[in-house]
Amino acid sequence: MKLFNISLVSHLTVLSLPLLFLFTSCIDENLNIDPNRPSSVQTTSLIVTAQKQLVDNVKSEPASLRSSALFTQQISQVTYTSQSRYDIPFSYSETIWNGLYKAVNNLQEIIILNSNPETKDLVTADGAGRNSTQIAISKILKSYAFYALTDIFGNVPYHSYGNNDPEFEALQQEANNLTPAYASQEKIYADILNELKQAGDTLIKYQAETTFGASDIIYGGNNLKWAKFANSLRLRFATRLKVKNPELYSSHFTDALTKGVFTSNADNAIFKYSTASPNEAPYYRATVTANRRDFAISKPFIDLLKGENPQIPFADPRLSKFAALNSKGEYVGLPYGLTESEAGSFPATEVSLPGAIYSAPDFGEVLMEYSEVAFLQSEHNGWSQTDYINGVRASLEKWGVTDSEVENYIASLPVANQRNVLNQKYIALFTQFLEGWSEYRRTGFPDFLIKRGDIIYSGQVNGGQVTYTFNPLFGDGGVPSRLYYPVKEQSVNLTSYQDAIAKQGNDVIETKLWVFK
Repeated sequence: MKLFNISLVSHLTVLSLPLLFLFTSCIDENLNIDPNRPSSVQTTSLIVTAQKQLVDNVKSEPASLRSSALFTQQISQVTYTSQSRYDIPFSYSETIWNGLYKAVNNLQEIIILNSNPETKDLVTADGAGRNSTQIAISKILKSYAFYALTDIFGNVPYHSYGNNDPEFEALQQEANNLTPAYASQEKIYADILNELKQAGDTLIKYQAETTFGASDIIYGGNNLKWAKFANSLRLRFATRLKVKNPELYSSHFTDALTKGVFTSNADNAIFKYSTASPNEAPYYRATVTANRRDFAISKPFIDLLKGENPQIPFADPRLSKFAALNSKGEYVGLPYGLTESEAGSFPATEVSLPGAIYSAPDFGEVLMEYSEVAFLQSEHNGWSQTDYINGVRASLEKWGVTDSEVENYIASLPVANQRNVLNQKYIALFTQFLEGWSEYRRTGFPDFLIKRGDIIYSGQVNGGQVTYTFNPLFGDGGVPSRLYYPVKEQSVNLTSYQDAIAKQGNDVIETKLWVFK
């Protein structure tokens, strides 16, 4: 795994600085020192960079808008529709892989700087916080990056600082390891849970202190909120192992609840973007900045929110938050999975594009929120009604639904059970497309997503009656199970690549990943 060049962002202003310059000379060392190029980098700069790189890449067009957002079928493509039919370019994998490992490298650098006796005292200056809490927050974000990587690809190069497992070879800076082994999902998930537990415990111990200060865009340096985030993520990842490893699921879930998880929307982990270029939110950059209208809210999702799906036969007040009115003042979803010629019959002005909240330049991208925690607790407690209601209420309130609309909607809800809880979780995860895709792969819900041969539109087009059916270009006819590995892995790290597919299955989008089997 190559170490990437690192661009530092200070309060979302991009700066280009080298990471470490250690010059030696037998003549005069001072002559070899450039006063404009620092010998070490402040971890406050690195954390801003890493947070932005992480969120930018998880929410990017390749990882989100042109893959997982389509796989959840909440978004449809207005033009160039092949990705909604599961023709996913190999270049997307390269972009996602490189971007997330860059974020991991920055986070790893923070851990190293806080562990190295020669630098550990330097990086705690200027209110950056103690070494142990800087490491803890970095581990949480690093765990999030690896969750994204393994949920997208499956087995991947993985590193856990201080863990000498031979599968965990990635990012070995001292050896400059260019051909690391791929770790199994089973080991990655188990280690992520341990990393989050250790990080949460450390941050609870120092909950009255702050770390990284204003350079922490997500929580503004609040250690207690970071601890809650770590424990809430443990609920998510432990639930992935509910069937695979019930003992690990139960132990981590119980311990995380005991130590403290999200209890309201005030705890939500949100990276809020800026209105200033070039630091606007990913969707804004993909549409407004790029002057494109490539994405609309899908017809299946609009129909669900309108109450036209028999599983939820009443209107959802989040419709006006998620979607914009078309040119006729109506909410009209774009059929999902059209061919490019079929899509030409549905101009962007006649369908509902994403609404003003998501379309804003300073949209706050969510890494995790309280509604998900409540739904996870409902599942853990046998699909409990109270946790189910708490999850729905939290989502409605987060999106700015009025109090009366909240109460009316909750009064209409069907009783809690697996389908009803997971349907509401699916709605609440709108804009968190990677997690929505992962949940579908884990549970099979919602069970109304379109598959090969389903009718996606039947009605009038250009004065004639037409019926369009879904015809994916690749895969087994259903939602993809993963993305391809980057092509470069076959040339740079062939042995590890071959070992990964031998253990995991063919490098195709229909190969089911271990954690979702």
